[in-house]
Amino acid sequence: MSRPIPLPALMLGFTCLTAICPAISRGQTADTQPIPLPQPRVDGPMSVEAALFQRRSNRRFKDEPVRLADLGQILWAAQGVTEHIAQPPPGFSYEWRGGMRTAPSAGALYPLELYAVVGDVEGLEPGLYRFQPVEHALAQITSPDAPPTGARVDLREEVGGAALRQLAIRQAPVVLVLAGAVDRTTAKYGDRGDRYVHIEVGAAVQNVYLECESLELGTVYIGAFDDAAVETVLGLPDAEQVFGIMPIGHPAAD
Repeated sequence: MSRPIPLPALMLGFTCLTAICPAISRGQTADTQPIPLPQPRVDGPMSVEAALFQRRSNRRFKDEPVRLADLGQILWAAQGVTEHIAQPPPGFSYEWRGGMRTAPSAGALYPLELYAVVGDVEGLEPGLYRFQPVEHALAQITSPDAPPTGARVDLREEVGGAALRQLAIRQAPVVLVLAGAVDRTTAKYGDRGDRYVHIEVGAAVQNVYLECESLELGTVYIGAFDDAAVETVLGLPDAEQVFGIMPIGHPAAD
């Protein structure tokens, strides 16, 4: 039984892919029209306290698909928009990214970008997807360094190979990659902005852990990987770097 964490949100429709994810046009190609995700739940029987108490890292997963709604819920927990604000507040002189989100961000600059490396998710072809927080949608993308078949290639093996060949990445039905453009934050805060981005990554990672717990899914945060190799597999724009990898699936008994 799915048990989502109660978190407030107001989901409204926004468009304009290049305005929300301008990096796609620089380093990656949108392969299809954005794929809408089921609207996230904002209430449920599991309390935050219970999710905290039960939270564990899981490295072994069953051979079962993840539901599209559950993937959408997890992405929303990490970087979902909870208050859509079309225009920046007066005096805001940086890129406006659509409103407030589930994880706090210094200066509301939101440097993080989320990628889903899909192997077995109901309703999705295997491939590489980028989360569009404002639209609550996925953009299937083609990495310029991917094999000729492009976005429809299952990249879990390649990502796992770039992360010391960790079995959890190759075994999980879907792998979340947390990346980001540090320059969005350092443009305002200077060198200290780098620290702020890492703090934000931690907040997003914890949100993913707790949401997975509420959905009776498992995950683990992996920080051991070859940065350049992962960035090449995903075809990340030059401005982005990888901060962590989180395989997600149904936990298997030890």
